[in-house]
Amino acid sequence: MFFIDTIELDGLGNRHYLAGGRETAVAVDPPRDVDQVLAAAARRGVRITHVVETHLHNDYVTGGLELARITGAAYLVPAAARVSFTRVPVTDGDTIIVDDGLELRAVATPGHTPHHTSYVLAEQGRPVAAFTGGSLLIGTVGRPDLVEPRLTERLARAQHASAHRLAAELPDETSVLPTHGFGSFCSSAQAEGDATTIGKEKTANAALTTDVDSFVTRLLADLDDIPAYYAHMGQANAAGPAPVDLTPPAVADAREIAARLAAGEWVVDLRNRVAFAEGHVAGSFNFEADGKIATYLAWMIPWGKPVTLLAESPEQLATAQRELVRVGIDRPAAAATGTPEQWVPQDAPLASFPRSTFAGLAEHGTDGIVVLDVRRDSERAGGHIEGSVHVPIHQLHQRLGEVPAGTVWVHCAGGMRAAIAASLLDAAGRDVVAVDDGFDAARDAGLTVVTG
Repeated sequence: MFFIDTIELDGLGNRHYLAGGRETAVAVDPPRDVDQVLAAAARRGVRITHVVETHLHNDYVTGGLELARITGAAYLVPAAARVSFTRVPVTDGDTIIVDDGLELRAVATPGHTPHHTSYVLAEQGRPVAAFTGGSLLIGTVGRPDLVEPRLTERLARAQHASAHRLAAELPDETSVLPTHGFGSFCSSAQAEGDATTIGKEKTANAALTTDVDSFVTRLLADLDDIPAYYAHMGQANAAGPAPVDLTPPAVADAREIAARLAAGEWVVDLRNRVAFAEGHVAGSFNFEADGKIATYLAWMIPWGKPVTLLAESPEQLATAQRELVRVGIDRPAAAATGTPEQWVPQDAPLASFPRSTFAGLAEHGTDGIVVLDVRRDSERAGGHIEGSVHVPIHQLHQRLGEVPAGTVWVHCAGGMRAAIAASLLDAAGRDVVAVDDGFDAARDAGLTVVTG
């Protein structure tokens, strides 16, 4: 008998796997915080003998090198991936024994990257699962534009061919277990559903149901923005990431928080957006710990700038730290827990701003105010409020000067990014109202929504 355990990281939208038998196991595309993988192995009572990477990741820092060091496992990385550390180079057709009767076979599946490799798990010679990384995903494929613009079309065509290779070589009942596709921007679209097989993908995946030219045209047309921090992930993974340090950061008092703000550093409040709007340290930014903090903070912060974290509890702080090390923000400069009253000098006032809904915006009317849409281009193309100004959230910090004068009512698709934007505008001294509402409610509220 074999097992496959899934380690799901909702914040980054990825899945990682531990697969094995009675005694030994292999870890596939492990996250930076490898304690989760070690805990999964301990629960199973197995020893990790191999760690494999499908590719050099662009959206997170891998824990593969550290996991191999801790466990003594062989570290398998595609041979064509250029790295600065010792590893076992993997080429098409290579096999390893995972446990008695369990074998893992490497299958070259270029497309997401030129060196991308999938791994087929076979029990007694029968394929049971394919770890497809950023190749064949649920209903889609990994995006081909993260390596080099001049390679994008070539890699898109390779994605089509790789998907067809997997479909041709594997039985219909083979489980397809991708790393990307659950919210990660490494996916060309988001997964619909939670599980799939080769047979299901043959009927539902555009890579397997359309000709290559049509597939490539549609794939390239639908590509979304690339988070800025991706430029640093591949470099970190090629160099060999350092071990993770999740010990608590140095504690900052009110005076130090004020000094760090005065120095132009980022002070990030992790509390929920309702609490932040009601009262916060002036100049601080709101990235909710329960939101996609790793994606959006790493995307927006100038890379390498010191960040101080403000949390309502040690647990909230620890969760955010863990999320951030996964994208290479290794050590906060400082941190504080408690309430905003404790983070400012005694009797100093807190900053605040109002929140509303699309119904509130309709009731107020759009004359004499600025309606700011911070969704991505692809979202806005599906419909936007007539007369609204558009600056995607990941560009707002650099483009604050482009937001017209006046009170700004800022919205996104659901409220989280609007809260980030409102905090940036508030810190810049603007009068702002955060629209905390789903965009579908805009038309229902009587606002004019236009396309094009």
